[in-house]
Amino acid sequence: MKENVILTKTYDFALRIIKLHKYLNQDKNEYTLSKQIIKSGTSIGANSEEATGSISQ
Repeated sequence: MKENVILTKTYDFALRIIKLHKYLNQDKNEYTLSKQIIKSGTSIGANSEEATGSISQ
């Protein structure tokens, strides 16, 4: 099976977003921005994963 470049890039992007979220919350202060970043940054990977699992093209 051929490697899906979009899935690879979105996965790597989600990992970077999670690291950013951890960095913003290092000092135990929860920022509203970090909550929004983690939700939107990881949703692109979930959406692309769902799209590749679809039945029709």
